[in-house]
Amino acid sequence: MKISLDREQLTAQLGVAVRGVATRSAIQTLSGVRLVAEGERVELQATDMEVGVRIGVGASVERAGSAVIPGRLLLDIVRGLPQSSLTIEHRGTEQDVEVVSGGARYHVRTLPEDDFPRLPEPSGEPTLEVPADAFVETVGRVARSASRDETRPHLTGVLVTASGNDLRMVATDSYRLSVKETKLEEALPASLEVNVPARALEELRRLAPGSGAERLAVTALENQVIFQLGDAVLSSRLVEGRFPNYQQLLPDAYEHELRVAGDEIREVVRRMSLMAQKNAPLKLRFAEGELQISAQTPDLGDASETLPVPFTGEPFEIGFNPEFLRDGLDSAESEELVLKLISPLRPGLIQSGDDGGFLYLIMPIRLNV
Repeated sequence: MKISLDREQLTAQLGVAVRGVATRSAIQTLSGVRLVAEGERVELQATDMEVGVRIGVGASVERAGSAVIPGRLLLDIVRGLPQSSLTIEHRGTEQDVEVVSGGARYHVRTLPEDDFPRLPEPSGEPTLEVPADAFVETVGRVARSASRDETRPHLTGVLVTASGNDLRMVATDSYRLSVKETKLEEALPASLEVNVPARALEELRRLAPGSGAERLAVTALENQVIFQLGDAVLSSRLVEGRFPNYQQLLPDAYEHELRVAGDEIREVVRRMSLMAQKNAPLKLRFAEGELQISAQTPDLGDASETLPVPFTGEPFEIGFNPEFLRDGLDSAESEELVLKLISPLRPGLIQSGDDGGFLYLIMPIRLNV
C-alpha cells in the first residue's frame, strides 16, 4: 500500500475513526485503525468489538493494499506534520508504515491485520432511510436516561422503534424514564425495533454534524445494527435481553397537573442544585399558588427560592435527584412544561408543553421528616 493524502482531510476523518478504537483490550490490534486503499479513496476502519466505525477519505492510491496502524498515535503524528500533504507507505518486510511529509519521516510498527475483525455489512437486508436530523435530535432527548450499569445490560440501550410516520425512542435506568416520539414527514416502507447501546447512539450524534448527510440509512441484522451517514458507517452490537414494557411504568392518573415556564424552573433548579451535593436531594414544596425549591448539604449550607405556579390543594413536599431532575427539564426543551404529580412517594412526570411528544418519568427520593 502506498497512498498520498491531504493532511487536513485525513486528520478530520481519523478523528472520527479513532473514536471506535479499543482503549482497554487484550487484543492489541483493536487499538489500531485499519487503512484499506483502493480506487481513489482510503477507508478507515476501527472497532472495539462493540461499536465499529468506517469512514472514507479521498487519496491518490499509487499501490492498493491495507494495514493496521496504532490509531491514536497515527492521529497525533498526522496532526503535527509540517506540510499540507503526506505519503503513507506500507513496508511489508519491515512490518511498518512510513509516513512522510516535507522533511518529517516516521516509521510506525503495524499491528497484526489477521486479528482485526471484519465489520458487518448490510448484505441485502432491508434498509430504512430516515431524516438524519430528526433521528439524531430524538437520540439527544432520551439517551442520557439509559443506564450505565453493565450489570443490567438490558437497560444500557435505547429502544428504537419506527413504523409509518412515527419514530419513537425510549430509555430508562429504573430511576427515570425518557420517551420521545417524533413525527416523520414521509411514511416508512417497513418497521424497525432494536435496542441499541446508548454509547453507539451518542457516537452517531457526534458523527452526524460533520457528515453533511440529510438521510440516515438504518439496517437491522440479527444481532447488529448498521447506520450509514453519507460516507460514514457506524455499526453496533444490539443489547441482549428484553427491554422493559415502559407503558406499565407510567401511572394511569395524576392528582396535580401544572403548567410552568420552562426557562424559569430550569434556572431555579440549576441555582438550587449548587447546594445539593453529596447525594443531597433537591426538595420541591408545593403550596397554594407557589413552588419552593430548596437544597441543603449539612457541611456546606442551604438555599431556597420560590416561584409562582398554579398549584391548589393540600401542600406537600417531594424530593428528587438534582442531576436527574435537571436532565428531564433540559430534555423537555419547550418554553412551557407540564408537571404531573401524585404524592411524595410516587413518581412525577415532566412533559413538553408544546405537545412535542416528550415525557420524562422520575422516581422521587424519600425525604427525612
